[in-house]
Amino acid sequence: MRIANIMAGAPMGGAETFFERISIALQGAGDEVLPVIRRDAARAARLRAGGLQPVELGFGGLLDVLTAPRLDKVLRDFRPDLAMAWMNRAARFAHPGSWVLVGRLGGYYDLSYYRRCDHLVANTKDLVRWIVGQGWDAARVHHLPNFAPDFSGLEPAELPAPGGAVKLLAMGRLHPNKGFDTLIRALAAVPQAHLSIAGEGPERAALEGLAHSLRVQDRVAFLGWRQDTGALLAGCDLFILSSRHEPLGNVVLEAFSAGVPVIATATPGPQELIADGESGLIVPIDDPASLAHAIGDLIADPDRAAALAEAGRAAFEAHHAEGPVLARWRALLPTLRPQKTGR
Repeated sequence: MRIANIMAGAPMGGAETFFERISIALQGAGDEVLPVIRRDAARAARLRAGGLQPVELGFGGLLDVLTAPRLDKVLRDFRPDLAMAWMNRAARFAHPGSWVLVGRLGGYYDLSYYRRCDHLVANTKDLVRWIVGQGWDAARVHHLPNFAPDFSGLEPAELPAPGGAVKLLAMGRLHPNKGFDTLIRALAAVPQAHLSIAGEGPERAALEGLAHSLRVQDRVAFLGWRQDTGALLAGCDLFILSSRHEPLGNVVLEAFSAGVPVIATATPGPQELIADGESGLIVPIDDPASLAHAIGDLIADPDRAAALAEAGRAAFEAHHAEGPVLARWRALLPTLRPQKTGR
């Protein structure tokens, strides 16, 4: 199958990371994949290392009148069976053609961007329900999950925690949606723990100020963006997702893969991925006390923490590893046919 994968997203992010993973995996499985990306030398290099030849376009703002015709020419020259537009900006520039036009959503986006699409693909069942509830024909909305790499058995990264401290890890853009302020407030009530946050973003100064005001600055390390996700997970004792808004949570899948116990907030994605009390713990959103209590409970009961990690790893192998997820993608995509566009 010939697939054009179109991504106009940010340099870093969960959707962007999975875009690279699935593009490389589909190509490796025998499909012919053309990634079309917003200009990004690092992403282009990673895709080339995976055996692909990406096309880079501008994908600018409202005054960008060049990308749409250039993208159309790229697609006409490649002659894909299917073109998949990832998120709003790519969908805005993608036009119908001889190919099946599919919009891929990883969040509760403005569906007007996808009005030209023949089908929509969402990465959670809750998103599928929401899209159908907005008026889309259920026969044109499909669930295709994400996969994470197998991070088991990797050499651990050195996290900047003092000897004897319980090593907590969180990852993501430093943005209010990620709730890192809640996590730092929880840390203040868990004196035996040290927190490493891998990510960058506009909230960094505010979070550093909060850590100082709570006098936990010596127990919080801001690592910046990191590419060694598996090594970071191998080096921690507990993984924490403290988001206020999390449609999926690729980091949960990555922690499952690495066999690390997970504590996450009651946002839609983690609630779909985690069996509370079995493969991880779910705590209320914006509740530092409950988060601190859950962290303290697992520190005090390492056997329970190990059991959660084992169940998370089993869930990864059954449902979130590359093999079973790639099989679902390759089974669905060839069945999609052009449909009348619109809601």
